[in-house]
Amino acid sequence: QVQLVESGGGLVQAGGSLRLSCAASGRTFNRDTMGWFRQAPEKEREFVAAISWSGLTTYGLESVKGRFTISRDIAKNTVYLQMNSLKPEDTAVYYCAADLPYGSSRYQDVKYWGQGTQVTVSS
Repeated sequence: QVQLVESGGGLVQAGGSLRLSCAASGRTFNRDTMGWFRQAPEKEREFVAAISWSGLTTYGLESVKGRFTISRDIAKNTVYLQMNSLKPEDTAVYYCAADLPYGSSRYQDVKYWGQGTQVTVSS
Protein backbone atom coordinates (compact mmCIF):
# COMPACT_ATOMS: atom_id res chain seq x y z
CA GLN A 1 0.00 0.00 0.00
CA VAL A 2 1.41 3.36 -1.05
CA GLN A 3 1.66 5.99 1.68
CA LEU A 4 2.88 9.56 1.56
CA VAL A 5 3.43 11.03 5.01
CA GLU A 6 4.01 14.76 5.36
CA SER A 7 5.61 16.47 8.32
CA GLY A 8 7.01 19.86 9.23
CA GLY A 9 3.93 22.03 9.16
CA GLY A 10 3.05 24.43 11.96
CA LEU A 11 2.46 28.00 13.01
CA VAL A 12 5.00 30.63 12.06
CA GLN A 13 5.12 34.42 11.92
CA ALA A 14 5.25 36.26 8.64
CA GLY A 15 8.79 36.30 7.31
CA GLY A 16 9.61 33.00 8.96
CA SER A 17 10.54 29.64 7.50
CA LEU A 18 9.33 26.05 7.54
CA ARG A 19 10.59 22.90 5.91
CA LEU A 20 8.06 20.30 4.87
CA SER A 21 9.01 16.67 4.31
CA CYS A 22 7.13 13.91 2.56
CA ALA A 23 8.27 10.34 3.05
CA ALA A 24 6.93 7.76 0.64
CA SER A 25 6.51 4.07 1.35
CA GLY A 26 4.96 1.13 -0.38
CA ARG A 27 6.76 1.77 -3.66
CA THR A 28 9.64 3.85 -4.92
CA PHE A 29 9.08 7.03 -6.92
CA ASN A 30 12.57 7.28 -8.35
CA ARG A 31 11.15 7.47 -11.88
CA ASP A 32 8.27 9.80 -11.08
CA THR A 33 7.66 13.49 -10.70
CA MET A 34 6.75 14.52 -7.17
CA GLY A 35 5.38 17.79 -5.91
CA TRP A 36 3.42 19.88 -3.49
CA PHE A 37 -0.05 21.39 -3.66
CA ARG A 38 -1.91 23.47 -1.11
CA GLN A 39 -5.50 24.20 -0.25
CA ALA A 40 -6.77 27.16 1.73
CA PRO A 41 -10.26 27.17 3.27
CA GLU A 42 -13.01 27.45 0.66
CA LYS A 43 -10.47 27.48 -2.17
CA GLU A 44 -9.55 24.93 -4.78
CA ARG A 45 -6.40 22.86 -4.37
CA GLU A 46 -3.52 24.81 -5.87
CA PHE A 47 -0.24 23.67 -7.37
CA VAL A 48 2.88 24.90 -5.56
CA ALA A 49 5.95 23.16 -6.98
CA ALA A 50 7.15 19.93 -8.55
CA ILE A 51 10.45 18.19 -9.20
CA SER A 52 11.52 15.74 -11.86
CA TRP A 53 12.35 12.13 -11.11
CA SER A 54 16.08 12.93 -11.27
CA GLY A 55 15.78 15.96 -9.04
CA LEU A 56 17.56 18.05 -11.66
CA THR A 57 14.65 20.20 -12.79
CA THR A 58 11.81 21.91 -11.01
CA TYR A 59 8.91 24.22 -11.75
CA GLY A 60 6.59 26.15 -9.52
CA LEU A 61 3.92 28.67 -8.85
CA GLU A 62 5.01 32.18 -9.76
CA SER A 63 4.08 33.63 -6.38
CA VAL A 64 6.44 31.29 -4.51
CA LYS A 65 9.47 31.57 -6.80
CA GLY A 66 12.47 32.85 -4.91
CA ARG A 67 10.86 31.91 -1.58
CA PHE A 68 10.10 28.18 -1.84
CA THR A 69 12.54 25.48 -2.92
CA ILE A 70 11.60 21.91 -3.72
CA SER A 71 14.14 19.11 -3.50
CA ARG A 72 14.23 15.35 -3.18
CA ASP A 73 16.36 12.57 -1.80
CA ILE A 74 15.91 9.66 -4.17
CA ALA A 75 17.60 7.18 -1.85
CA LYS A 76 15.22 8.11 0.97
CA ASN A 77 12.16 8.26 -1.30
CA THR A 78 11.49 11.68 0.21
CA VAL A 79 10.61 15.11 -1.17
CA TYR A 80 11.05 18.41 0.65
CA LEU A 81 9.66 21.92 0.44
CA GLN A 82 11.78 24.63 2.01
CA MET A 83 9.58 27.69 2.55
CA ASN A 84 11.20 31.02 3.38
CA SER A 85 9.81 34.54 3.72
CA LEU A 86 6.40 33.12 4.48
CA LYS A 87 3.36 35.33 4.06
CA PRO A 88 -0.13 35.09 5.59
CA GLU A 89 -1.47 34.19 2.15
CA ASP A 90 0.66 31.03 2.23
CA THR A 91 -1.61 29.70 4.98
CA ALA A 92 -3.11 26.41 3.80
CA VAL A 93 -3.03 22.65 4.13
CA TYR A 94 -0.04 21.47 2.14
CA TYR A 95 -0.30 18.14 0.32
CA CYS A 96 2.46 15.95 -1.03
CA ALA A 97 1.80 14.62 -4.51
CA ALA A 98 3.46 11.77 -6.36
CA ASP A 99 3.35 10.45 -9.89
CA LEU A 100 2.11 13.28 -12.05
CA PRO A 101 3.20 14.14 -15.60
CA TYR A 102 6.24 16.40 -15.55
CA GLY A 103 5.14 19.94 -16.35
CA SER A 104 1.60 19.43 -15.09
CA SER A 105 0.13 21.66 -12.39
CA ARG A 106 -3.30 20.00 -12.38
CA TYR A 107 -4.37 18.24 -9.21
CA GLN A 108 -6.46 15.93 -11.38
CA ASP A 109 -3.24 14.50 -12.83
CA VAL A 110 -1.83 13.38 -9.49
CA LYS A 111 -1.96 9.67 -8.80
CA TYR A 112 -0.97 9.60 -5.12
CA TRP A 113 -1.65 12.05 -2.29
CA GLY A 114 -0.50 12.53 1.26
CA GLN A 115 -2.91 13.36 4.06
CA GLY A 116 -1.78 16.99 4.30
CA THR A 117 -0.03 19.14 6.86
CA GLN A 118 -1.29 22.50 8.10
CA VAL A 119 0.83 25.62 7.59
CA THR A 120 -0.38 28.77 9.31
CA VAL A 121 1.39 32.10 8.87
CA SER A 122 0.42 34.86 11.26
CA SER A 123 0.77 38.53 10.40
